Amino acid sequence: MIKKFQNLYILYACYHIYHTWRCIVIDYGFMLGDSFRYTKDAVWGKWGKWLLLFVSMILFPLYFGYLMEVYRGKTPAPEFEDWVTLLVDGIKFLIVDIIYGIPVLILALVFFGGAFMLMAGGSDAGAVAGAGTVLLGILVIMVVGFLISLIAVFGFIRFARTRSFGEAFNISAILAHIGAVGWGSYLFALIVLWAVGMAIGLGFAAVTMIPFIGWIIAILLYPLIGVFGARYMALVYDSAPAPA
Repeated sequence: MIKKFQNLYILYACYHIYHTWRCIVIDYGFMLGDSFRYTKDAVWGKWGKWLLLFVSMILFPLYFGYLMEVYRGKTPAPEFEDWVTLLVDGIKFLIVDIIYGIPVLILALVFFGGAFMLMAGGSDAGAVAGAGTVLLGILVIMVVGFLISLIAVFGFIRFARTRSFGEAFNISAILAHIGAVGWGSYLFALIVLWAVGMAIGLGFAAVTMIPFIGWIIAILLYPLIGVFGARYMALVYDSAPAPA
């Protein structure tokens, strides 16, 4: 009898895993397709807007402000209608980004500052200890930076939707939202985006090899990457209701 229940549980688990992963593939396949169409429709045949996107990357707060509009889930892709609002939103975005980066900055100062002091003594032991501190610091910074980025992505979108600085750092609500999406699904989404980014990077490298105009084409295409990524993550964010 116990063995029978064990077999039934195994079958149920396999069925659940199969359907869960099948839904993930379908959902994220749709999200990738939607993000591509969204980005294409944003600029195709709208060459003036494409040029404005490029200019906004030079005046980067404007570009960040535009991404905030994409994070808000606006469809179709927003126009450059209110430059002042875009600029203000972009500066706010930058402030939130800097605040999220403070822990990493502190760790860098502690580890690399400590390594410098160890090496400044001039002894072999100090040099070895300093080198070890640098390697340990790099590892810790990479891990902490990755963990912060998991929270920060939803923090940016939550900030864009609520227009509240406090909600950008409402860690409990952000973690609850990621939990509702599913940590496995969320990490899978980031892996998919990373893989697409790698493919796009290789495509850019190939484009830059075109004589004379390749680098110009790559530069003009570059702003679209941010729009694509912002739309994709907005869809991931909307895959589960955001906590109040």
